[in-house]
Amino acid sequence: MGRCVISFCALLVLLFLMSFNLVSSKKVEVPDNLKVTCPSEVIYPKKKTVFNATMVTPPFLGSSYIGFKEALAFKESQGNYFTTNTLGYLGKYQFGIGTLQLMGVYSATRFLNDPVLQEKAFYTNMARNKWILRRDIDRFVGKRIRGVEITESGMLAAAHLAGPGNVKKYLRSWGRVDVADSYGTTIAHYIRKFSGYDLSYVAPRRNPKV
Repeated sequence: MGRCVISFCALLVLLFLMSFNLVSSKKVEVPDNLKVTCPSEVIYPKKKTVFNATMVTPPFLGSSYIGFKEALAFKESQGNYFTTNTLGYLGKYQFGIGTLQLMGVYSATRFLNDPVLQEKAFYTNMARNKWILRRDIDRFVGKRIRGVEITESGMLAAAHLAGPGNVKKYLRSWGRVDVADSYGTTIAHYIRKFSGYDLSYVAPRRNPKV
């Protein structure tokens, strides 16, 4: 009796599998609206992208303090926190160790590996330069020197480049005394390039520390 039950169950399983195979072998009709009748466009580039160095531009983040600092950082280091240039200037904003020491930062290694510290140092240096140049800001903003309108942001960018003392000399000589960094970038160039940003966010401070 047991053998009959086992044989009967095996027969049922065999019949089930055969019926499944017959169903799956039937031709399935694809609806007309799902049929592909012409080549479709691919979503990957058909040609290799050619890099053009002249197309590299900083991200535009508006005319606020953030837009200013990111544009300046892009000019200095293309926004790289961990770079050191051939003259030993450090980080995203290319600080010299002498300037950092004025703000209480004495370890170049720590500074170079700490983006938060670099951001604090940049703001602190802007506040320091704004204090030093406060009278010149009141006197010269809105005036033109050699065809270039003087703005607060242009002055502070130039102070980051060459120091606030050299910016004072440039303004008070009406452009006759214009220094350049080791790569040939002048105060006049920075004043023109970084004009028109709103830096009211930065409060002037005397001898600030990070």
